[in-house]
Amino acid sequence: MNIFQAIEQRRAVKHYQPNLNMTDEDFKTLMNSVLLSPTSYNIQHWRFVRVTERAQREKLKALAWGQAQVSDASELFVLCADVNAWNDRPERYVANSPKETQDMLLPMMHNFYNQKEQLQRDEAMRSCGMAAQTMMLAAKGLGYDSCPMVGFDHDKVAELIQLPKNHVIAMMMAIGYAEKEAYPRSGQLPLSDVLVENQF
Repeated sequence: MNIFQAIEQRRAVKHYQPNLNMTDEDFKTLMNSVLLSPTSYNIQHWRFVRVTERAQREKLKALAWGQAQVSDASELFVLCADVNAWNDRPERYVANSPKETQDMLLPMMHNFYNQKEQLQRDEAMRSCGMAAQTMMLAAKGLGYDSCPMVGFDHDKVAELIQLPKNHVIAMMMAIGYAEKEAYPRSGQLPLSDVLVENQF
């Protein structure tokens, strides 16, 4: 499947065939693709909680108000982000760059994010959003469907997964084999409603 087919065919599928697993090979392909997603300064804020235990899935399902995809999909992830990643051994993010590039980027990164809590959180969420889109398109390319989710009790999910300090939850992501197709697209806005040139 080419990228444009994946974009067109990707939908938020709510119902999955239970007890069908993703192959190990597909899982590795999926995650290796996700890790290529872009992030500012290559910070890679994302942290993925892969939920494999059935009991944990059922607890998360209860916190998501009974949504079936939480328990039935082949894979379930809680996409999290380390808000403080910009300041956590940042030399890792430029390790393969020439020394002169490192010497330029490291202080630039510090100055850009230091004492700017809203920007730190915004950047972490942007990173998760880009990773989520890569995950959905890669899943579709591998023949799976997906469903990004924000409909759950974030505070209780954070407690359940023992979310570390300075981390946030962006969304959950269900991936698997659709049991039934998504409903038709409910109303895409025309390009003329969302595109302006140069200024509003």
